[in-house]
Amino acid sequence: MDVVFAVARQGEETAASKMQGLFITFEGIDGCGKSTHIASLARHLTLLGTSPLVTFEPGGTSFGSQVRSLVLSHETAGLGAVAELMLYAADRAEHVRTVIRPALSEGRLVLCDRFADSSMAFQGYGRGLDLDLIASLNRTATGGLEPDLTILLDLEPAVAAAHLESRMSGASAKGPADRIDIESLDFHRRVREGYLKIFRGKPLMRMVDSSGEPDQVQGRIRSEVQRLLDTLGSDRK
Repeated sequence: MDVVFAVARQGEETAASKMQGLFITFEGIDGCGKSTHIASLARHLTLLGTSPLVTFEPGGTSFGSQVRSLVLSHETAGLGAVAELMLYAADRAEHVRTVIRPALSEGRLVLCDRFADSSMAFQGYGRGLDLDLIASLNRTATGGLEPDLTILLDLEPAVAAAHLESRMSGASAKGPADRIDIESLDFHRRVREGYLKIFRGKPLMRMVDSSGEPDQVQGRIRSEVQRLLDTLGSDRK
């Protein structure tokens, strides 16, 4: 079923335009389809009169692009888990300061590919680092900023690994696989289990099964975003 977003009639404001910014993040294991679905959602929102800001971690700033080249490069394959965590935290702090908070203060709808939950899932559950340490670093890096909604795209690691095969061959538009992509299947299973644990403790996180046809998955995502827009729109009337 098609989902119609809360777009105003001519001369009226949309629900989103009345908001003082809206922050939606997307999470999931590598190969779950986040980037594709964010781009599709952004195009849809734009056609309906909203102009979302699409950003990502790591790398959503000029500083972050340098961090991304370090942390995802095959040349840093031996990088320690703590150093990896600190690089992600530094990227997030600058991202929030220079991109996300300014956009939210302007009333923008921000769609972000990965945020603080990624560090908990990958460096916490995946690498085995202390969860309290990661939570503390996240609070510092974000200044306490929390998403209004998080979409968790859930997919079996073995299926996600098959999706990554094209990146490993260099056939994907995202380019070849990075050093996180090629971690062991056991690593990605731990990350997925971490996300499921995070989901159970976060009422503002919605899980979307990413295993179906792309149009079906996108419809589920739009339904969750529409529900948020409808709720906030009615609350602010």
